[in-house]
Amino acid sequence: MMEIDERLQPEDLSEDLQRFWPVSGQKIRDLCTTYDPAGGSPVFTVKGRYASRGWTEWTQGFQYGWAILQFDATGDVDFLDLGRQGTCAFMAEHVTHIGVHDHGFNNVSTYGNLRRLMQEGRIPDDPWELATYELALKASGAVQAARWARTFEPGGYIYSFNGPQSLFSDTMRTLRSLSLAHLLGHALVAENDERICLLGRAVQHARTTATYNVFYGEGRDIYDVSGRVAHESVFNPTDGRFRTSATQQGYSAFTTWTRGLAWVMTGFTEQLEFLDLLADEELEPYGGRSQIESMMLRAAVASCDFYLQSSPVDGIPYWDTGAPGLAHLPGFQDRPADPFNAHEPVDSSAAAIGAQGLLRLGRYLTGRGQDGTRYTAAGLSVVRTLLREPYLSTSPDHQGLLLHGVYHRPRGWDYCPDADGVPRGEAVMWGDYHLVEAALMVQRMLQGRPWYAFFGPGDAP
Repeated sequence: MMEIDERLQPEDLSEDLQRFWPVSGQKIRDLCTTYDPAGGSPVFTVKGRYASRGWTEWTQGFQYGWAILQFDATGDVDFLDLGRQGTCAFMAEHVTHIGVHDHGFNNVSTYGNLRRLMQEGRIPDDPWELATYELALKASGAVQAARWARTFEPGGYIYSFNGPQSLFSDTMRTLRSLSLAHLLGHALVAENDERICLLGRAVQHARTTATYNVFYGEGRDIYDVSGRVAHESVFNPTDGRFRTSATQQGYSAFTTWTRGLAWVMTGFTEQLEFLDLLADEELEPYGGRSQIESMMLRAAVASCDFYLQSSPVDGIPYWDTGAPGLAHLPGFQDRPADPFNAHEPVDSSAAAIGAQGLLRLGRYLTGRGQDGTRYTAAGLSVVRTLLREPYLSTSPDHQGLLLHGVYHRPRGWDYCPDADGVPRGEAVMWGDYHLVEAALMVQRMLQGRPWYAFFGPGDAP
């Protein structure tokens, strides 16, 4: 179980952040200037150099989004130029990609961050440039919403690249593509000019995820532990009935793949922040504010609590809570995670994503007069650990920023440097991006700057 120092404050990470940004800048400059995109998007490092892995092209937005966030944190316009140029050159096809559930990853990380920076006054106001970003975001949200499967009970979900039967937990973090497009006044227009509300689909997807992918200790099956998250829920594509839990990248359907857990933690807390921008009347057709917020908050609290309870004391999880090699690590939850053990890998990328969920939940609860201190301190603690060795990669010869990330353990895609066959010492693109994003969140807290969210200050009511 994670040990939490509730006295921890953003100021306690000040020196870590000062060391971090030069390291981050060197890494992203190297990657953007030396990596050949003709080979596909960068996915993970092999012996310290980024390589692609053709499964789906879901990571390119993290590369250029990283450069944009580096500018956000440092004000160095060279990184803004790298992010803008990469977005213009490579991201358009992601806007209209009909084959994936990843629009919130690729497009909000690039077009969305650029729009937000313009709203914040960090880059010059240019109506045509802003219109370009917003057009891309509108199209992205609508394309993502069109990937829709209906459930037996009224509702539905954005289905994964596996097909109409498949609901991934990952998609909770990409749901922001629909939310942002809705904020921009956009809708999905279908046959006979039917206008489909993107907000409605976002709420329905969140409700389906909260119902089937998140467990609450209510006896749904004999492995129903409160806060446990199934990577995938499988539905009958003919009648929309739920059939079973499943997984693609975790150990089993009845254990928790920790990156899927982290996507749920951050996805629900981010959507709770988004709801504050909406009038009650907008939410009435989908259950009303009270019902929607209660559903999302329940999933957020349950998943965040499970993360805290199932992680080692430093808050860095192993890749799956039921990974069989953990049986060879007795008492692993009672000491810091060991990325150099010979049995199972940790997943630092899950920690970088999950830390955001903890920070967002802490702020959300505090803003409503509840005690969010424990979650905020936990998020800060995880970020502090990741900003230091052995997780932060300080060598200029290694392109990765956050070491000990894992992509697909069951398929053996990750590089293993030793005969024990355990991946370690490498980075993954989403891990690097989310560490930068988490560090930026903490820096903004420290400096009293606007809270980092996928929407901008101009969207606030």
